[in-house]
Amino acid sequence: MARPEAFAEASRFRGAFYACLTARRDELFELVDAVLCADGPVKSPVDLTLVPEHHRGHGALYGALNRGGTDVDRLRTVLAGLPLPRFEGGRLVLAVDVSPWLRSDAPCSADRLFCHVYGRAKSASQFIPGWPYSFVAVLEPIATSWTSILDVVRLGPEDDATAVTATQLRAVAERLISAGQWAPGDPDITIVMDAGYDVTRLAWVLRDLPVEMVGRIRSDRVMRLPKPSPKEYAVAYPQGGRPPKHGKEFRFAKPETWPEAAITTVTDTANYGKAEAQAWDRVHPRLTHRSAWLEHDGELPIVEGTLVRLKVEHLSKEREAPPVWLWSSKTGAAPADVDRWWQGFLRRFDLEHTFRFAKQTLGWTTPKLRTPEAADRWTWLLVVAHTQLRLARPLAADLRRPWEKPARPERLTPARVRRGFRNIRAHLLCPARVPQPRGAGPGRPPGTKNRCPAPRYDVGKTVKRPETLKAIGRPGRSW
Repeated sequence: MARPEAFAEASRFRGAFYACLTARRDELFELVDAVLCADGPVKSPVDLTLVPEHHRGHGALYGALNRGGTDVDRLRTVLAGLPLPRFEGGRLVLAVDVSPWLRSDAPCSADRLFCHVYGRAKSASQFIPGWPYSFVAVLEPIATSWTSILDVVRLGPEDDATAVTATQLRAVAERLISAGQWAPGDPDITIVMDAGYDVTRLAWVLRDLPVEMVGRIRSDRVMRLPKPSPKEYAVAYPQGGRPPKHGKEFRFAKPETWPEAAITTVTDTANYGKAEAQAWDRVHPRLTHRSAWLEHDGELPIVEGTLVRLKVEHLSKEREAPPVWLWSSKTGAAPADVDRWWQGFLRRFDLEHTFRFAKQTLGWTTPKLRTPEAADRWTWLLVVAHTQLRLARPLAADLRRPWEKPARPERLTPARVRRGFRNIRAHLLCPARVPQPRGAGPGRPPGTKNRCPAPRYDVGKTVKRPETLKAIGRPGRSW
C-alpha cells in the first residue's frame, strides 16, 4: 500500500470510529490516541491523562469508561470492510480463541467465571475468576506477530461456549460477505481453532456458509471410518442384515486400527525438520444425544470430514515432538489442501502474540474496572488501537533501541510501529473537539462516607480456554 493511500485509509478508519461513538465520544477517541502515543507499556489508565495527546482530566477518563457509549455493531461492520491479509489464491484464514481477563480479587464485579489458565507444566494449571473473551481475527500467510481482529465477545455465566462461538463466527462470515471480502467463486473462508472447541458441531451448525473448519483433536479420541459400500458390505457380511451406519473404529492411540492413509505428504520446514502429514477421508465422530446434541431433533447426522495426522522430526532444542491430529470439515481433499490446513493451523499461534501485546503493552487487563460493561468498552478501544497500528504499519519508521537488531519495514512488530505513532498521528484525521474549561467539581463533602456499598457477586461456571498446541508451539500461557 502506497503512503498516500495508507494515510487516507487510516484517516478514514479514525473518522468511522469517531462516528461509532455515541456518548462521551471525544474522551473515548482521545483515550485511544493516548494508548497509542504513550511511552512504554500502559501501567495504569490514569497515567494516560498525562500524555500530551489527551486533553481532559482523569475524571473524564473514568466517566467515559463507565458511562461512555459505542455502537459496537457499526464498529464491527467497519472492521470487516478494511483491507485484510490473504493466503494463496486470495483465501481468508480466520482464527478463534479465548483469552481471559483475570479478576481474582474483584468480588464486586459481576459475571465472573472460573477461567482455566495454563502454566508451563500441567501441575501449574489453575482456575482463576475472570472475564473470558472470545476473539476472531484474520491471520497472515507468514509467521508474524500481526493479526487483524474482527470481533470480540465476552462469555457470560449462562452462555454455552459452542453456541456463542457458532453465533459469533456466523456473524463474522456474514459481515465479510456483505463487505465484499468474499464473493461466489472465491475460495471458502478457512476457520482454524484449537482442541477446546467442538469442531464437528461448529461444522454442522455453519454448514450453510462458505467456510471450512479446521480444528485440533485430542490424541485420545475415537472416531469412525465411513460405512462400507454395498459391495464391501456383501463381502464382509455374507449373512446379510441391516447395513451399519458407521464404519470401523479409528482409535488415535492404536495404529493397528488405522487403514492405509489416502494422502501422505512430506514437507521440509525450517524449525521442525521434515513434517509428514497423513490424511484419511470421510472420518467422523459417532454422535450421541449428549452435550451440544442433547436437544437435537430427529436422527443425529453424520458429520464427515478429513482427518490429518501431523508428525514432525523435532521441536526447538531437539525436543521430541508428539503427533498432532487435525480434523477438517472438507471431504475429498487433495494433497495441497492437507498441507494448507496444517500450515494455516500453525499460523493460529500468531493470535497468541496479539494477546500478549494487548496485555503487556497496551494494558488490556491493567484497569481495575468494576462492571463488565466498562471492561467491554475498554476492550473495544484496544481493538481499535491495534487496528490503527496495523493500518499505520506501512507508514512507520524503525525506531529501534541501540541493542535491537534492524528490521525491514514489512517485518516491524506492533510495538515498534507504536513507538512512532505520535509522528504519524500528526498527519491523520483528529475529529475530537477541544475540551472547554469548566473548573473542578464539588466532589463528596469531607467526612462523608459512602452509604451505598457495592454488591457482591458469586463466580459463575468454569469456562476452559482452548488448549495450546504443545506439540508444535510453545507451552500454554495465561495471555
